[in-house]
Amino acid sequence: MKVKYNRVSTLLQTGNRFEADTEKYDLVLLDKISGSVSFMDRPKTKELIQLIQSGLVSEIVVEELSRLGRNTGDVIKTLEWFEKMEINVRVKNIGLESRPMGKKNPIWKMISSVMSSLYELELSNILERTSVGRMVYVQNGGVLGRPTGGGETDLQFISKPKNQKVLEYLKKDRTIREIAKQLDMSSKTVMKVKTTALKMELI
Repeated sequence: MKVKYNRVSTLLQTGNRFEADTEKYDLVLLDKISGSVSFMDRPKTKELIQLIQSGLVSEIVVEELSRLGRNTGDVIKTLEWFEKMEINVRVKNIGLESRPMGKKNPIWKMISSVMSSLYELELSNILERTSVGRMVYVQNGGVLGRPTGGGETDLQFISKPKNQKVLEYLKKDRTIREIAKQLDMSSKTVMKVKTTALKMELI
C-alpha cells in the first residue's frame, strides 16, 4: 500500500495545494496540526501507524520532510521507526527515497538529518520574527489578546476543539508547559482552560 501523508499547520488551511499532486495513492491522509506536535501523537497518523503495524504499508510519500515534523529529534526518531518497519519514505520536493527498490539508500540518513535540522531552524526563525512583530505592535500602541466584553460563556470557551484537546491532556495529568508545547498554544490559555474546567468540575 502506498500512502500519501499531508500536513497543514492550522485549521484555517484547507490543504488544497496538495491537489496539484495527481499521482495515484492507495490512501491519502491530511492532518491539520502544528509541525511541533510529535508525529506519533497526531490524529491521522494513528490510523497510519495501525496500517504499518499490520504490514499493509510499503511506501509513505510526503511533499517535504517538514510535513513529518519541525523537531529534528522527532523526525529522525520517526524515520528510524519507518526504517525498522522496512517502509520506503519518498520526499517529493528533493526526489529522495529511503529504500529505493527495497534497498537502503546510503545517503538517506545524512541528507534527512540535515534537511530536518534546516526545517527546525526555519521554525525557530518564524517564531522569532513573530515575537518581534508582536513587540513592535505593542510598542506602537497595539493591544494583544481577546477583546474584553466578548460575552463568551465558560461552556462556549471550553467547547472549542483545541480547548477540548487541552482538557483531554489535563485529564492525563500532563503539565501546563507540556500541553502548551504539544498543542502550540500559550501557557496562559492552557491555564485558563484548566481554571474553567475546575470551575465546571470537568476535572
